[in-house]
Amino acid sequence: MGIQILLHLSVVLILSPLLMGIIGKTKAFFAGRWGPPLLQVYYDIGKLFRKGNVYSTTTTWIFQAAPIISMAAILASAMLIPLGSLTAPLQFWGDVILFAYLYGLARFFMVLAAWDTGSSFEGMGASREAAFSCLAEVALFLNFMILALLSKKLVLSEMIQGNILSAWHSFGPVLLLMGGSYFMVLLAENARIPVDDPATHLELTMIHEVMVLDHSGWDLGYILYTSAIKLFILGSLFVNILIPSHDLSPVLQTAIFSGGMIILAVIIGTVESGMARIRLNRVPQLLISAFVLALVGLLVVLLKRPSV
Repeated sequence: MGIQILLHLSVVLILSPLLMGIIGKTKAFFAGRWGPPLLQVYYDIGKLFRKGNVYSTTTTWIFQAAPIISMAAILASAMLIPLGSLTAPLQFWGDVILFAYLYGLARFFMVLAAWDTGSSFEGMGASREAAFSCLAEVALFLNFMILALLSKKLVLSEMIQGNILSAWHSFGPVLLLMGGSYFMVLLAENARIPVDDPATHLELTMIHEVMVLDHSGWDLGYILYTSAIKLFILGSLFVNILIPSHDLSPVLQTAIFSGGMIILAVIIGTVESGMARIRLNRVPQLLISAFVLALVGLLVVLLKRPSV
């Protein structure tokens, strides 16, 4: 078990920044540029870890602890899902609820850290993050309810590996609706376009980035690394649902999972290149759309399931 956990963590820690690099390369391609190196995120994280931190006199221990707690919570969530041929090291009944609220824990401390600075700009970003996450979590739980009904399980790894392959034959449209809903949640949770722009520096329009304006040095490195890990984990869940491969050989599972993650990164980069960030008052409408898609899928499963 210890070796399995170390292997799982190694895959997540090593490959997560690469996904961000693929997104960056895709956006550069559509912009007609060569773009930064594929490993640029690794260089950025390494540079930040070599720098010292600067703390405001108004901040408390919460500000210093938040990046570490956030990263620990996201890494813990990685233990609950399979990665290609690697099975989930931790599996227990109801772990899907823990998976969702580990992200809530990470967000809670980052919001507290933003408020701890006493900055009006960071407080504004924190309030936006808290408000939008309420809508995203509802859609996420509806998606989990669909998976639970289709698999008849309440263990996350079994929900996405159990009967998901056979469910495509009877509930393909439902899974597509759920996939669309989950993709919107994925973009919102990772502060990607069209919900947020990770490259913007205009405080009045930022959500996640404005929350970390006062962080520096290795604290900012933890935050950047955590963002990459979060995208990798949520993306892994998405790939496992839409491209089930658990019945295949370990080599094929690894190949399909790797290919799916690359395709997902290219899709995210394409979306960010093909559309602009929407206005803040439109973000709730986007997340409500994700909720409606998931709700329609859930109703179809509930109506059709007794006759199956």
